Amino acid sequence: MGRLFDQLGQVLGRIFRLDMPGLMEVLKEPEITTAAFIALAIVIFTETGLLIGFFLPGDSLLISVGIVAHGADWDIFSLIVLLSAAAIIGDSVGYWIGLKGGPRLFKKEKSFFFRKDHLLAAQAFYEKHGGKTIVLARFMPFIRTFAPVVAGIGKMNYKRFLAFNVVGGVLWVTSMLLLGYITPTVLDPLLQKVFGPEFSTAKHIEKAILLIVFISIAPGLFAFAKAWLNKRRTAGSSDGGAAEKLTTTV
Repeated sequence: MGRLFDQLGQVLGRIFRLDMPGLMEVLKEPEITTAAFIALAIVIFTETGLLIGFFLPGDSLLISVGIVAHGADWDIFSLIVLLSAAAIIGDSVGYWIGLKGGPRLFKKEKSFFFRKDHLLAAQAFYEKHGGKTIVLARFMPFIRTFAPVVAGIGKMNYKRFLAFNVVGGVLWVTSMLLLGYITPTVLDPLLQKVFGPEFSTAKHIEKAILLIVFISIAPGLFAFAKAWLNKRRTAGSSDGGAAEKLTTTV
């Protein structure tokens, strides 16, 4: 048992330090597989279910694990089932935190373990997209931690929430893990033609993760930018109309 806790400490320590290259080296050790699965489930649950988990890596972690699973010959199906369950349970806990905490959470001051601005951003996103937020937020850092809380505060029907939760959790975990899992097979041959036969995405994991994460969140960023520009245009039109009315009155 003591050895298991030591191994959990190795994995969690590198995750908390956002040391993806170091994490990948540790995960490749065969004797650490059980501890790795437990630690990964804890992190995914915390990031999606507890308000203090907003700073934890989500997309980058899952992609890194997918790459390791390919090289270490892990059972990718078992990994998908385990981490999907952790994500679904995490969001459900977040929902109940919002349901029980209610509007009091909006009065809580910002601290290292609580970001009120992220909560307000999730609320605005939820008001715009409704129940779809639970699915879309999975692919948006920070908002994914607070979206289920906002759904609970808004007293969204739990059965409806759970349906979105299951769909979003499975889609997020499966897509990110498989993106990492197929990366060495798909990207390595293409990039080796450019950088030489010695090139490997495992050796340039941070760059590969940044590229894949950017591609995965690009639709969400585009939607956010579009909504922000529309809001600016609307505000500009309102200000112009008010100014014209004032001039006419004078």
